[in-house]
Amino acid sequence: MSRNDSNSSNFARWLQRYGNELGLLFAILVVVGITAGMDDSYRQKPSQNAAEILRQASLLGIFALGAATVIIAGGIDLSSGSVIAFSGAICTSIMIALAPVDDAGNLQTRDLGAGILCAAVVGTLLVAVLIGSFHAWLITVIGLPPFIATLASLVGLRSLARVLVQDVTAAVTTQGRNTQIYVNDASFRSWGSRWWIPLVIFLVLSGLMWILMSKTVIGRHLYALGGNEEAAKLSGIRTDRLKWLAYCVGTVTAAIAGILYSSYVGMSNPATQGMGYELNAIAAAVVGGCSLSGGIGTIPGVMLGALFLRVVIDSVAKTVKTNPDEFQGLIVGALVVLAVAFNELRDAGALKKQFFPGGLGVVNIFILSLLGGVITAVMSSDHKLVIGGSTAVVILGVLAFKKFLEMRSRN
Repeated sequence: MSRNDSNSSNFARWLQRYGNELGLLFAILVVVGITAGMDDSYRQKPSQNAAEILRQASLLGIFALGAATVIIAGGIDLSSGSVIAFSGAICTSIMIALAPVDDAGNLQTRDLGAGILCAAVVGTLLVAVLIGSFHAWLITVIGLPPFIATLASLVGLRSLARVLVQDVTAAVTTQGRNTQIYVNDASFRSWGSRWWIPLVIFLVLSGLMWILMSKTVIGRHLYALGGNEEAAKLSGIRTDRLKWLAYCVGTVTAAIAGILYSSYVGMSNPATQGMGYELNAIAAAVVGGCSLSGGIGTIPGVMLGALFLRVVIDSVAKTVKTNPDEFQGLIVGALVVLAVAFNELRDAGALKKQFFPGGLGVVNIFILSLLGGVITAVMSSDHKLVIGGSTAVVILGVLAFKKFLEMRSRN
């Protein structure tokens, strides 16, 4: 083999290895470019927009790292959003429980001191380890599917946090029961409001997770566990301990995010805090290249997946002028479907695959056409019916042509 052939082969392998990350970088630049062309704020206030996107992407990325670890290990964690809410409640509860009281009996949360802040953080992280350990016990000892075990936490933890906050405020404050806990300490408030603090925490956690997953035996065993659990067991790998580690990483990273979210708003409100964030964590992981079948995914991919998801959400907020938050779930859901489909088809010969076989294919051609038309119509500001109908007709024509080609290839 000549030197040129060897260089070409190395470059091809490099492209194959980092193709997902390069594609995400390109997609981020495209979305930013389109948004800058459609909205003035990116050009008028570039630094403010960049700082806010990095802050939000870092907060999302922190608990997406934990979700990705669980997914790579072959599991799923649906509890991230509720762990965020519960952790915020635990952190602020510890703070007000240890806060000094003035002569009138009122709590003083403006200057709590480093000792109380450290106790609140350490206590919250310890509770997160207990939640992760409980998940691992339900899955490895009781035998519950990960979906059921973490679904129970998704429902139960938020409810428990709401009750806990009311009981703590009734016991500690003179105002009686309250559904929210307010903390005015300036140091605590700065953790989530200064854009660079979540970014630094995210980069440090990402570096640690990259070392764990890429440079240690434990990381290789986590990939082996996700790829084939039975083979991993037969190889002598202690799979139960690895599951415990993965679910603890998931809950601890969610707890860190919960502390930062609470510090950003200066309070804990379990009724709404972290609502639906578990979908965002899973979305960032799968968009970043993690396979829901387990055993596949990289930390740099998850970092870029979180940034891409945040850039897209910010783009929707900038370009859709009427109630952009109503479209956030739609965009995230569509990205999850596209990312999972891409990952499944990437190694399965997508070009040769039949997407619309038989009668089911015909029905789904109409469903996709109708869905595309409806989405285009609701996102348009004028002539909704014309734009939506035209889009549906175009999609119908393209998919019908695809169906025709599939039928010809079979014959």
